[in-house]
Amino acid sequence: MRGGWRELAGLVLPVGCAGCGAGREPLCGGCRAALSGAGAACVRPAAAPAGLPEVYAAAAYGGAVRGVVLAHKERGALPLAGALGTALAAAVRAAAAGCAGELVLVPVPSALRRVRARGHDPGRRIALAASARLRRAGVPARVASVLRLNRAVADQAGLGARERRANLAGALEVSRGGVELLVTGASAAVAGGPGGPRIVLVDDVVTTGASLAEAARAVRAAGLAPVAAAAVVAAPAGSFRWGDPVHNPDRPKNP
Repeated sequence: MRGGWRELAGLVLPVGCAGCGAGREPLCGGCRAALSGAGAACVRPAAAPAGLPEVYAAAAYGGAVRGVVLAHKERGALPLAGALGTALAAAVRAAAAGCAGELVLVPVPSALRRVRARGHDPGRRIALAASARLRRAGVPARVASVLRLNRAVADQAGLGARERRANLAGALEVSRGGVELLVTGASAAVAGGPGGPRIVLVDDVVTTGASLAEAARAVRAAGLAPVAAAAVVAAPAGSFRWGDPVHNPDRPKNP
């Protein structure tokens, strides 16, 4: 009910752009363009944790992009999920370039207390918007929300990289029945064979990479095929690997 009232309020009340505050529309053309995903690229956090898959982001986290992400996540501006989903879809396409078969988007879960406090699950909502965008573009994709926390964890905000890794170590697992939801044609998928689903971990923002690394560990622990890659809406500007021959060989050196 709380999420429904927030969505209704966002549709009918005159508010400025969530990204820049200008005008009276929820998202202006300029801020929407910042989330187009045209600059999707490989990113690598400083001191990336072991087990972190290759990560792609659609935009740099800051300014208008940060404003839109926070308005959707923390202030319940639910109509913004469409623009954020467009950005995430672009990052997924970059992350899964060359992959055959269906893409299975697996959101990194939030703690249930955070979902209840917000009145919605922002990661899952953005993932669903991204998968719909991908399917409209002819890319087979679906969302499988199969990861869950198996113990209490502290809020990651304000924690350093080492503290985040310790906070999340062993905290995620694939839910009961999750393997069946993740794979179709289990033998090919579990073996990572051709034509099997390709798992792409998704989240709104990557900072230290601790959440995505733990999510990848949980998928491996369930005996599933390795994670193909990870995709996020945004990442710190300094983490983009433009022209990096290891992580991003085909990107221009001057974006």
